[in-house]
Amino acid sequence: MTEGAVRPAWYALRQGGWRDWVTILHPPYTLWHLSYVAVGAGLAPRFQLERLLWALLAFALAMGVAAHAFDELHGRPLRTSISSRALAVTAFVALGVAIGVGIAAADAWGWWLLAFVAVGGMLVPAYNLELLGGVLHNDWGFALAWGAFPALTGWFVEAQTIRFEALACAAYAIALSLAQRALSTPVRRARRLQGTVTGTDTFERTLRALTCGSVALAVALVAARLR
Repeated sequence: MTEGAVRPAWYALRQGGWRDWVTILHPPYTLWHLSYVAVGAGLAPRFQLERLLWALLAFALAMGVAAHAFDELHGRPLRTSISSRALAVTAFVALGVAIGVGIAAADAWGWWLLAFVAVGGMLVPAYNLELLGGVLHNDWGFALAWGAFPALTGWFVEAQTIRFEALACAAYAIALSLAQRALSTPVRRARRLQGTVTGTDTFERTLRALTCGSVALAVALVAARLR
């Protein structure tokens, strides 16, 4: 990225070295979608902090690391200098460890969790590498994969069942994820294709506010369950 060039994302750091690795993690969006796991767990009828922490670790590896490494490998949207080999190794190792965590959790808490592990293991490469002709790489695919799925998994890890409240939580995550896409799509288009930030200020301020609000809600729910 040349000096003075428009960054490809509002949270992207200056190009080079360790900063590229931070940038590909999409820190605010990763925290946002991890918050759905915590909200689902916090609303479940039973709550154990240990289960939530393991679920957050698995999603941080699969969604925060593997998915975003695949995403950068596929088209270089963030224009980092990380080698394709390093991105591929990082993605597969992170996803493998996340699946291992999920299998261990299923062994300890209930084998129905394997269904969530299998779905998550397929969603990460299918969505971010746009497999199957990119059929999942759209607004609703995003909302279901990175909104509803984390929320339902967070609930199920704790409750080992799905109830109406879990579906309502998933609907909350879907709606918020669709709002995120509606705001972030024009921002990405302006920054990455047009090389400008003109007209994106309101969208980006709203994205920052929604990120903070989502994380704050998750923290509040978990804190309330720990009392």
